[in-house]
Amino acid sequence: MSSKNQAANGKASHNNEREFGGTLGAVCIPIFLPLTVLFLVCVSRSPEAAVLQWPPPLPTIDQLWDPLAALLILSWISLHAVLYLLPFGKVSEGLVLRDGARLKYPINGFHSLCISGVLLILLLMLKAPVGSLYELTLPLAACAIGVSFMLSVFLYFRSFLAPPHALALGGTTGNPLYDFFIGRELNPRIGHFDLKFFCELRPGLIGWVVINLGMLMKEVELQGSPSLAMILVNSFQLLYVADALWNEEAVLTTMDIVHDGFGFMLVFGDLAWVPFTYGLQAAFLVLHPQALSPLGAAAIITLNGIGYYIFRKSNSQKNQFRRNPAHPSVARLETIATATGKRLLVSGWWGLVRHPNYLGDLLMALAWSLPCGFSHLLPYFYLIYFTVLLIHREARDERHCRAKYGLAWETYCRHVPYRILPYIY
Repeated sequence: MSSKNQAANGKASHNNEREFGGTLGAVCIPIFLPLTVLFLVCVSRSPEAAVLQWPPPLPTIDQLWDPLAALLILSWISLHAVLYLLPFGKVSEGLVLRDGARLKYPINGFHSLCISGVLLILLLMLKAPVGSLYELTLPLAACAIGVSFMLSVFLYFRSFLAPPHALALGGTTGNPLYDFFIGRELNPRIGHFDLKFFCELRPGLIGWVVINLGMLMKEVELQGSPSLAMILVNSFQLLYVADALWNEEAVLTTMDIVHDGFGFMLVFGDLAWVPFTYGLQAAFLVLHPQALSPLGAAAIITLNGIGYYIFRKSNSQKNQFRRNPAHPSVARLETIATATGKRLLVSGWWGLVRHPNYLGDLLMALAWSLPCGFSHLLPYFYLIYFTVLLIHREARDERHCRAKYGLAWETYCRHVPYRILPYIY
């Protein structure tokens, strides 16, 4: 996007567009989403595991606070901050900013995952009670929520020290509640340490895998061995996290990094929502074991494999095209020229639907839930939430691209009429 177009869109965003329900959403979401996290954790630990039970299971103050949980959260974030700074991997440049600069990012998230894995193996060899993470899940979630609020407050106030070109388009409405929620500064940094990039894929995403392992070890304590359903859930979600970190460079072209400010919305999502709601299937299976036949397991593995293949291939094609349209793997794909000088893909994976990566994501989400059977709604929370999230994100993308590409986007939509699901939506 050119500086002129960005300025125009920034003005429109400032005057008219407020996402996520505007001020009302900015007030309600920071209240209800943390409560939702705590509620879902409580439900996953209750014998009924019923999302709609009344009265709902509510935690007491004693259950929400544990000094060990606070120590673990702070130690975990500190560990990954140190790993972020280590000279592993390569350094990659982000997209061009409004002032013409390109920030540099250390691409070493996969190294952090591997080091975390080695440390966990050592803990298991030393007979550390990793399964106790199950009992600590509630205070861990409460501490993660507390850290999210504190970091968001820090980011909001420090954003007033940032130069105008460093602020996010749409994050400077002048409404303190909304700007706190959506994020004022685009790429807040302490020296060369990029806070948004660090939080995006490091402590929360890898923490999700660690919590899953804790659930598996708790099941081993209770049942003597992990169930096939638990092994599948852990394996699928580990693959997802490992893939994200192996392809960490691709996050530099996403809306989160390129467009959105770093405020409560992303901070809470990265540090609290992801690790404590994305792994509800593993938490559910601890007290609600499910029998899974070899044929059923094979079908679920196949479904996850198909979803992963679509997700990875489509994302790789998009990222390669964005970085080097002349690369042999994408050079022959059909495109549409735009007034910005960029071209839109209308063949390959992106000629099938407008968001084939979302289709792959949803197939994987279904595969993560199926090992938990059909007796409870809780394991399908992620699938339901993610469907709503991706439809909302697709609508945001649609508005953004329509404003950015104009008639070229209309032409693209005629070529690719389906958004996520071929011939349906």
